[in-house]
Amino acid sequence: MDGSRRGRQASPPSGVRVVPPSPLPESGLPVYECPICHLSCTDYPVLQEHVELHLDECSILEGRNLSDLELAQHLQNEEDRHRRTETGRQEKDDFQKLQRQYGLDGSGGYKQQSLKAMAKEVDFGRMQPSDYHRRKADMLESLALGVDDGKTKTSGITETLCQYYQNECKDIKHVWLSTGVDHFHCSLGDKGWGCGYRNFQILFSSLLRNNSYKDCLKGLYFVTQFSLQIKATYFKLDLHRVLYFKYYPLSCLDISSVPCIPKIQTQIEDAWKEGFDPQGASHFNSKLQGTKAWIGACEIYSLLTFLRLKCQIIDFHQPTGSSGTHPCLFEWVLNYYSSGKDSNGKVMSTSKPPIYLQHQGHSRTIVGIEERKNKSLCLLIFDPGCPSEEMQKLLKGIDGNNLKLFRRLPGGLKHKQYQIVSVEGVLTEEEKVARRQASQFFTAQKIP
Repeated sequence: MDGSRRGRQASPPSGVRVVPPSPLPESGLPVYECPICHLSCTDYPVLQEHVELHLDECSILEGRNLSDLELAQHLQNEEDRHRRTETGRQEKDDFQKLQRQYGLDGSGGYKQQSLKAMAKEVDFGRMQPSDYHRRKADMLESLALGVDDGKTKTSGITETLCQYYQNECKDIKHVWLSTGVDHFHCSLGDKGWGCGYRNFQILFSSLLRNNSYKDCLKGLYFVTQFSLQIKATYFKLDLHRVLYFKYYPLSCLDISSVPCIPKIQTQIEDAWKEGFDPQGASHFNSKLQGTKAWIGACEIYSLLTFLRLKCQIIDFHQPTGSSGTHPCLFEWVLNYYSSGKDSNGKVMSTSKPPIYLQHQGHSRTIVGIEERKNKSLCLLIFDPGCPSEEMQKLLKGIDGNNLKLFRRLPGGLKHKQYQIVSVEGVLTEEEKVARRQASQFFTAQKIP
């Protein structure tokens, strides 16, 4: 039996080192030990089969490990692809939100928003259908002429302020006011996005009062035809069809009128076409008409320069005082209004135009500044977000409470960055060309 077993012996499997047999003390037979699990066996062929089972198991495990690696790689690739898809979708959603926020989503402009807002007023019973059609006709007439309808305008505020400071405010040492200026409030057609245009109207109303600027402002109303005709507009009024047909000769285009928002948009586009601020034009895809696009200091500067008005844009790009305040901005405004004027009087109505003031998300207009006896400064600001009804109340009398609508102390202007645009004269054609070339790479004067 021992001989037959020895006759069946074979060479050890490849890669396996066989431990030399050791005799058992009791029987004297050789004992073979598995090199993998150290199992003892007296039959060598059995041991060989046993070792081969170990090797087969290792091969299966190696294959399984390879499959697991491939599966893990596949899952990782799927996760990366899903992440890229989600990132792309999120970026697209964010971009669309920005387009909606800044009025570039193709949802229409001033005219469309006005009509939708008035239709809602009718639906909620806050406006009669006859009023809707009448106001629609008035709006279309205003847009055709390119002038503001004046329904959100309040005049005479600066004059009322001058009278108030003459008789009140014992703690005020000096106050400087810009030349006469009208306040314009956002309407149904530009609610939520029109502050930049309304501030331009505020500034424009002041420039109209200065004969030095009138020739430049005529460019805003240049008409190539000899007349302007508004097409017939039909609408139903009390079950009767009424036809409105008006004919406007060129002489009716009064340059003392303030342009409407779509007209301002058209003029900014014309400035871009002439070569002003190509980077800004690219940002808006060279189109403002029919959009709710927000505009800022750069667009105001480009339009004013396009009209041959000498202006400058100043960037107060970081706070210069404690708690995030901007004392340098207040000092600059004081120097602007007080330069060249005798400061002995208490109230000084200057010939200076107001100042366009821009910060993130909103813009306003600086119409004056107070210097108090304790040397502190306070800006006087028109905000187009203030309703016309509130501004109209001020014409009946100003006191310390409603004056808060205008006053802004340093602690009230704590945005990180402010930009201002000020008008300081008229450009020659050569100067206009030079500034157009300079606007190819738009830079503002930075303070500090």
